[in-house]
Amino acid sequence: NSPGLWLPSQTVARAMSSSGGATPPYTTLAISRPTESITHVELHRPEKRNAMNSAFWSEMVTCFNELSEDPECRAVVVSGAGKLFTAGIDLMDMMNNVLQPEGDDTARISWGLKKKIRKFQETFSVIEKCPKPVVVAIHGACVGAGVDMITACDIRLCTQDAWFQVKEVDIGLAADVGTLQRLPKVIGSQSLVNELALTARKMYADEAKSSGLVSRVFADKEAMMAGALEIAGEIAGRSPVAVQGTKINLIYARNHSVADGLDYIATWNMSMLQTEDLMKSAQAALEKKSPKTKTYSKL
Repeated sequence: NSPGLWLPSQTVARAMSSSGGATPPYTTLAISRPTESITHVELHRPEKRNAMNSAFWSEMVTCFNELSEDPECRAVVVSGAGKLFTAGIDLMDMMNNVLQPEGDDTARISWGLKKKIRKFQETFSVIEKCPKPVVVAIHGACVGAGVDMITACDIRLCTQDAWFQVKEVDIGLAADVGTLQRLPKVIGSQSLVNELALTARKMYADEAKSSGLVSRVFADKEAMMAGALEIAGEIAGRSPVAVQGTKINLIYARNHSVADGLDYIATWNMSMLQTEDLMKSAQAALEKKSPKTKTYSKL
């Protein structure tokens, strides 16, 4: 592999944490390439606590649709600029969208509202649909729609000062862009999910880890970003055929029976096993080396 893939994590993490502004054409996201095969997507409205405005909801879809098709990208790291990960939806910006629906009668207003909600849902579903694994790094607050977003990611990390809040009942609605559907799949306790969603209480880092919402807790943001980059580097160094097939089949298995999942992976691998990557990875194993020592073609 080329040296660009394996820069020292701490050095790159500092650069990742001190980006300039949003990256054109985006106004709410800063996109960078800390290494040649890892893409960093940073929520970038620090002056607004990374609150999610109208532009954000469409820019995330554009961004992740592009990453899905980008053969250079093999793993994605998502983080937030500034003092916290995200305060959730930008209420002032979004209320016009939702509280002033158009239509001649109840049926037509409802039809239009459903279309809007489905559009908002797609903002986070694109993360799940993206075949590249997504590591999300959370510091400070992760509120409301932030929880909807991180539950669509594959690997969740946080800092010791992080806290999480399913905020929607506090603003008069049931969460409708992923939390109520994905959080029960992420956390092992339905009782805890119900408590968080029905009371809107804050969950802090230690409980987030013990419940399974995050897999690692770091002392501070710099250490977390280095950890996120290291995990993404491990993923990016392996066969993209193996990695992307694994993500797709994990999500399929979560949503289907064991029998259906076994049938799907059998159908999947009847073609995917016919890859040069298998021989390269096997050779690395025989040589007692990491698969990262092999160069895999783009996918």
